[in-house]
Amino acid sequence: MSQYEPIRRPRVADKPAPPPVPDFYMPAMPPLGLITAVEHWCHAFRRRWQFRRRFLPLLAHDDHILDDMGHRRDDILWASRLPLRVDALKAIEERRALRKARQGDSPPPAPKSP
Repeated sequence: MSQYEPIRRPRVADKPAPPPVPDFYMPAMPPLGLITAVEHWCHAFRRRWQFRRRFLPLLAHDDHILDDMGHRRDDILWASRLPLRVDALKAIEERRALRKARQGDSPPPAPKSP
């Protein structure tokens, strides 16, 4: 264990785990499909709330500061308009990784001659 261990945050699961199927159903047991749907909706709502809390305040900053953080203003605006069924946090991470991969594949710019 390093000295930076307390700083690391636990990774949040992409989707909530489905409930275990019981061996014996009780008569007053609620439908498991309904409970799973409600849990999925709550998970999606919480993830969207986290996105709004973390990323939308970044729009108040300058583009250079956003670039230093590794974000772009158009990416944040694009992710804020995604439907609720799409995880905005995951979508913005994928878009940033795709942009970094494209920048890594391109050759470095040629030096300018004076």
